[in-house]
Amino acid sequence: MIRVLVADDEKPARERLRRMLERDSRVEIVACCASGAETLRAIHDAEKSLHPVHILLLDVQMPEMNGFEVVAGLMSDGAAAGRPLIVFVTAYDEYALRAFESHAIDYLLKPFSDERFEAAMDRAIRFARAGDAETLMARMRAMLNTPHSSDRERQGTAPASARHALDRIVLKGSQRVRILPVDQIVWIEAEGVYVNLHTRDGGVHLHRELLGTLDQALDPRTFVRIHRSAIVNIDAVHELGHDEHGNLVAILRGGAEVRVGRHFRARLQARLGQTP
Repeated sequence: MIRVLVADDEKPARERLRRMLERDSRVEIVACCASGAETLRAIHDAEKSLHPVHILLLDVQMPEMNGFEVVAGLMSDGAAAGRPLIVFVTAYDEYALRAFESHAIDYLLKPFSDERFEAAMDRAIRFARAGDAETLMARMRAMLNTPHSSDRERQGTAPASARHALDRIVLKGSQRVRILPVDQIVWIEAEGVYVNLHTRDGGVHLHRELLGTLDQALDPRTFVRIHRSAIVNIDAVHELGHDEHGNLVAILRGGAEVRVGRHFRARLQARLGQTP
């Protein structure tokens, strides 16, 4: 049995995770914790009883210590030798990059579907059975001691040049691999450590990649990031408007409306040849 511990300070969220786990015959629930400190104690107690936690479903914002501080505690010298694999579960998409750089197995952005949860658990169980926890935690330690990608971007790391820009994306399915030319993409939205690729034919393709990584890899003459969670193909932008709350939105050919973040507004306007 794969032993799983749930850590979330919101009771409804803990109960939902518990119910979904109880439907999975492969797993056993060790505990459901409401704070970071309680989580570390439960993991250490499980290790002492010779029944270590294999997978930790970890919220980011919790009392006493947050999820990243829990990870740091697990990697400290005083932590138990057997460390669980991490699946971050949070309502805040701004933590996705740091979670991914911590080499979490997955990142569930609330609200998530049962299917998305099952996919994350399948992946985590696969790693747990392969015994890869120690390797991944070592990679966590290395990554947490280096600057994050967002820091490197602030320090002036340039995006990919047009000559070396990404021109196709490999979409891996259960039975086949599809090659998607990037010129077929209308816009891209972040979903944790995944992205949804919206294409000209109306399709939506889930792809495991960080939005920030794609932002650096795509041709900046064609794709522009307009929100922390969205990139658009500039050729697909039909007009700019405002939503019911007064937020600026990019209206795409086909009717999709994508919100423009205030920190990205000047970038979009410059790309469209407008004066901010």
